[in-house]
Amino acid sequence: FMYNKIELAYDFNALEPYIDEETMRTHYGKHHTAYETNLNKALEGNEKYTEGKTLEQLLSKVNELPADIKPAVVNNGGGVLNHNLYFSILSPNPKTAPEGKLLEEINETFGSVDKLKEELNNAAVTLFGAGFAFLVKDKDGKLSIVKRSNQDSPYMDGLVPVLGIDVWEHAYYLKYKNLRPDYVKNIWNVLDWGKVEELYAEDYNI
Repeated sequence: FMYNKIELAYDFNALEPYIDEETMRTHYGKHHTAYETNLNKALEGNEKYTEGKTLEQLLSKVNELPADIKPAVVNNGGGVLNHNLYFSILSPNPKTAPEGKLLEEINETFGSVDKLKEELNNAAVTLFGAGFAFLVKDKDGKLSIVKRSNQDSPYMDGLVPVLGIDVWEHAYYLKYKNLRPDYVKNIWNVLDWGKVEELYAEDYNI
């Protein structure tokens, strides 16, 4: 039983000029692969904890894991999940605005899509060190913005991420150097709201 990273639905150069080919090759091909490999290595011989569980379910019950494998599962399991989300919501031909139930919920919670972007950008830019800024939903479908350091996953707190901005330096440094705000601002050019709507519409099952 293995936990896998997602297949990329686009070429490494497809998100140019906003996210460059070299970054995509390194980020997906090297970093994401390492999380996948290290997670499965850490779980070898511990199948009784993973039996029949999705990675989301495993992380939502991470405190039930033995102390010797828990850090590896948090770091690498979170790494796989966070990156699967990140790469899945980017597209060279994105739907550029949300509609339907998601849009209603955004307007109700944040006032407008622009306000949501502003708040999420702010969370991404002000996160100290490495990590992610997420738009998450709770079991009632209510939205909020959270930031998490390193590869901590919102699933650990019973929250389902529907949009995540990766602000580890490996996500942007080759192109943007120290200009994290430019990267964060540009990511909206390749953010696929259609995918975010799908994730928002999925049943809460953790």
